[in-house]
Amino acid sequence: MNIAVNPNLVAGHVPQGTPGPARPATPAHVIRDDAEAIRVAHDLAARFREGASERDRTGARPLAELDAFSQSGLWSINVPRSHGGPEISYRTLAQVVAIIAAADPSIAQIAQNHLGIVAAIRTVSEPEQQARLFSAVLSGLRFGNAFSEKGTKRAAEFETRFSDHGDHVVVRGRKFYATGALLAHLVPIVAVDDQGRPWYAIAERDAPGLTVIDDWSSFGQRGTASGTVIIDDVRVEKSHLVPAWRGYEAPRVDGAIFQIIQAAIDAGIGRAALDDTIAFVREKARPWIDSGQERASDDPYTIRAVGDLTIRQHAAEALLDRAGLAVDAAVVNPTPESVAAAQLAVAESKVLTTEVALAASNTLFELSGTRSTLAEHNLDRHWRNARTHTLHDPVRWKVAIIGNHALNGVNPPFHAWS
Repeated sequence: MNIAVNPNLVAGHVPQGTPGPARPATPAHVIRDDAEAIRVAHDLAARFREGASERDRTGARPLAELDAFSQSGLWSINVPRSHGGPEISYRTLAQVVAIIAAADPSIAQIAQNHLGIVAAIRTVSEPEQQARLFSAVLSGLRFGNAFSEKGTKRAAEFETRFSDHGDHVVVRGRKFYATGALLAHLVPIVAVDDQGRPWYAIAERDAPGLTVIDDWSSFGQRGTASGTVIIDDVRVEKSHLVPAWRGYEAPRVDGAIFQIIQAAIDAGIGRAALDDTIAFVREKARPWIDSGQERASDDPYTIRAVGDLTIRQHAAEALLDRAGLAVDAAVVNPTPESVAAAQLAVAESKVLTTEVALAASNTLFELSGTRSTLAEHNLDRHWRNARTHTLHDPVRWKVAIIGNHALNGVNPPFHAWS
């Protein structure tokens, strides 16, 4: 099934919270190795691609697709082997995300915070907590996201807090950009303690006091339902209170993992835009009158433009692959040097995947002509998705980080966005 956008959004009304999805009836599949992960991703992408344009057009929420995605085993690929997971490389994880994003970037983005939380649990949680939460992931449960807030001065500042009540905490606050929360089984809430340290308070999706409002109105990434979460004295057991702050008290690669997933989504958007450009030019576009050609695909200027985009897309994918190798090295041996190397490699990848996603989704129309703007093709979704998703964090700062390291030997800042 798909969940449609509440029609009251059009009238400007705030809809009531929507109940969470049913828990899986059977445990999720466990991927065996990197090759199977890639194979399963391609199989799912073929399925997701079929309805992606229509879901974007109608704003439908992809519940059936997410159920297939999480049950496939791809949502547990970074669970450690010591806890029964496949512990697939981050190089492969980035490829998996890019493959899914090329089919439907909203579905890929819904998974991004889940995969990042799994990585964080490995870094910061004690063994008993790891066993409990990794078991939930392997069973097929999905983490959502209640991280960001609109009202604070900076992205890393949070007004959401919790109070200690012995064996549990009580959380109060309000979140936005809550990608994945609507269709999650568990919702990690970033909340700070009385010392100002951030934790992930992982609440049940239908916990009393937790309301997920489907009010996401962005022109892009429409299917992510990245709307509002209201946390009104929500009880969270301490067994589900994850010390997120520990991931940044010493050299750790948690931030780079969150970032490489972002870059992979943009790489997928760029790939989809380029593929649709090639298909439209071959099948529907007309040659310009001065070209002397019978087919638009023989126009020399079009050939050059497609060649340029292809090179840039391949370069972006190569940098993404290189970043995955650097992240894998830092996971195995997290030192100041290895973590900085991973951050820098991911930053380079983020810059180029952003640029090519925007360039490909824009050049699509230049090469395909006016008819490519018709609503029946819905090709503008590629630009809308690229423009929306690449705003997650400013790549101008990534360029500055890379330049400052090259010139002055200054390592990247150490936080969740780097």
